Amino acid sequence: MKAKATYLAVGVGVILVGLVVFFAYSADQAKIRGFNFGVNLQAIQDDVKQMQTEFYSKKNSLDEKSITKEEFLQFSNQHIQKMESAISRYDELSPPDSFSSAVKLFKMSTEKQLESDRFLIEWIKTGDVSNKVRSDLLLQESFESELAGLASYNDAKSGLDKN
Repeated sequence: MKAKATYLAVGVGVILVGLVVFFAYSADQAKIRGFNFGVNLQAIQDDVKQMQTEFYSKKNSLDEKSITKEEFLQFSNQHIQKMESAISRYDELSPPDSFSSAVKLFKMSTEKQLESDRFLIEWIKTGDVSNKVRSDLLLQESFESELAGLASYNDAKSGLDKN
């Protein structure tokens, strides 16, 4: 009987050690996935910022007559393709549940930015001021979505920091 009790105690001990190792491993994997998510999200945001900087730099060059309207429009086609590609990258992220609303807001911001850019390009093509007005409104909406995304991201991050 003593031998059975010893085997049972050893068995329970092995199971407990196994569970501790499993949960520690799972927690480490979750941290790694969370870190990778953050790095990938930051890369998308940085790429979008760079694309927008280049786009508005070209727009300024057009305003200063350093480039032609045709050169700007040619660049604009490439810009639209790059922005569409960046938007699709949001769908490839695997955010932790607490960050999913932030990702949706960042994606929405980028989509509105792209739509704003399209209206700005159309204004440059046609001279129709209503396109410029629509571009400006969408740019404001994009900014508001970006701020909401940052707030949501920081709230989710604060929730993780407390744990």
